[in-house]
Amino acid sequence: MMNDLGEWVPDPGFVASSNIGWLLRETGFDDPRALRAWSDANREAYWELAVRRLAIRLRRPYDRLLDTSSGVERARWMVGAEFNIAESCFQADPRSTAILEHREDGGERTISVGELDVLSSRVAGSLADAGIRPGDAVGLVLPMTVESVAAYLGVLKAGAVAVGIAESFSAREIGVRLRMADTRLVLTQDRVSRGGKAHHLLARVREATGSRIGIVVLREGASDSRRRSGDPPRPGERDWPAFLGERAAPTMIRNADDTMQILFSSGTTGEPKALPWTHVSPIKCASDAHFHQDVRPGDVVAWPTSLGWMMGPWLIFASLINRATIGLFAGSPLDARFGQFVERARVTMLGVVPSLVASWKTSGAMDARDWSSIRTLSSTGECSRPDDMIWLSRRAGGKPVIEYCGGTEISGGYFASVVASPIRPSTFNSPALGLGIVILDASNRPADKGELFLVPPSIGFSTSLLHRDHHDVYHAGCPQGPRGETLRRHGDEVERLPTGDYRALGRVDDTMNLGGIKVSSVEIERVVGKVEGIREAAAIAEPPPGGGPNRLVIVAVLDDPATPLGMLLARMRDRVRAELNPLFKIDEVRPVDSLPRTASNKVMRRRLRDRS
Repeated sequence: MMNDLGEWVPDPGFVASSNIGWLLRETGFDDPRALRAWSDANREAYWELAVRRLAIRLRRPYDRLLDTSSGVERARWMVGAEFNIAESCFQADPRSTAILEHREDGGERTISVGELDVLSSRVAGSLADAGIRPGDAVGLVLPMTVESVAAYLGVLKAGAVAVGIAESFSAREIGVRLRMADTRLVLTQDRVSRGGKAHHLLARVREATGSRIGIVVLREGASDSRRRSGDPPRPGERDWPAFLGERAAPTMIRNADDTMQILFSSGTTGEPKALPWTHVSPIKCASDAHFHQDVRPGDVVAWPTSLGWMMGPWLIFASLINRATIGLFAGSPLDARFGQFVERARVTMLGVVPSLVASWKTSGAMDARDWSSIRTLSSTGECSRPDDMIWLSRRAGGKPVIEYCGGTEISGGYFASVVASPIRPSTFNSPALGLGIVILDASNRPADKGELFLVPPSIGFSTSLLHRDHHDVYHAGCPQGPRGETLRRHGDEVERLPTGDYRALGRVDDTMNLGGIKVSSVEIERVVGKVEGIREAAAIAEPPPGGGPNRLVIVAVLDDPATPLGMLLARMRDRVRAELNPLFKIDEVRPVDSLPRTASNKVMRRRLRDRS
């Protein structure tokens, strides 16, 4: 229940029936914070318990759960195990519903666990027939649909590597990611409709691939994905029906360390970081969902996202490994029809980004909807405003909002909440289970406010990068922890509150979170710097006075100070939309005489942020 201060307070019956309630009983703890401390101090024991609780299917059991003989930076988990994580997604009753899909036009589809198992195995067979071998990279530039989930799981069953790329990216950004992953084949869709507008995806993928990579094309809204008239296939292209054979291939069994996916996260240099996930990584997704979001068998889990972002695969594994149903809405989550989908699908766990909630609150699009089926909500991707989270909770009858903060490089969260303790709006009541955190001030001393560092190892933590040195990115230059621990850089500023809760304050490096998507300042500056009339520019994320999602501000030196700022703002928005991502919205152009720089001529963006 929620009290007058907007704080959610659990009742004993709710806690007893929850997954975290089971964990408290299993470990003999009464206090959730004591349980959290135990999971940090006894990581092997915690992860052993989590793997058993989730019933991860292993064809060959591991010899050792954890091996740190090469140091905690290069820790290995489930050493000697042979399995394919996709098999753990099909342990529910084959007749139960795997996916509910609703579309903007009112269409609805369902697919059972058994049907999804067969369809994904047919995809695996079709990939093998197309010459894809274990370890080959297959691009997925697709919105979240029944077919895209089947395609994703089919790539994994084939022993190949799924390369998820957000369908909102420009042709250039798609091409960069396909090349970085050495992609052999791309699956995409002809177009994506959002808010009544059709966005032509195939054209961008064609531009990104040229004639170098084969393309398989699905058709929006057509279960048989047949080609629309007037759009003949090009050399190297096949429609989904021509690609998809009847043969259901057996699942390829892999080693625990084998790569099953490559995801991309923005770095500070302008080129995205290519992060391999192994077959162990999704266990972090599923365990977070189990113990923090309280996902249970038979639940319906919905979270507007994409296969190109971590939360796309997270949604698949968090739902299916926990024997829950994935709820998908093919359309704009800003639309009132999304609220109708949540109601009709009887969603039990709804995930959001804070900017989406702010939009709902302003537009009234979710008013008068019956969201009583929701048991928990979750918010991630950017800082939230307490008023918005209280509003969201009340939409669902006062249900808890689990704030969730982490990253692609750790396969889940480092902060969350547990439903066994009170939850205050826009705060985390617990670090995530099974890992360690340290907060250090500018002098590298333990503090209640400062930069957060992770204490490895944990299941889900990356140990390698494509084309870059993992140690240089995450460990080089890191101080030691207060007890001599090896620390891992993450780049977030956080605060521990007097209540023992935590609050996220933003980034300490030159990246930012915009609408739940991490992007570097350099990427935005590269694009807006091409606008006529701009001599040089710096992109910064500015928190609004009342807290909540950051505003994107371009601090610019102009060729002519008399240039109308509204005109420059419009030009910059057009550039970002065309060359980077239409989801990134510039809020303000702020003229200055010069940009502050270091002695080595680097722009001091932090000084610009501090001035705002």
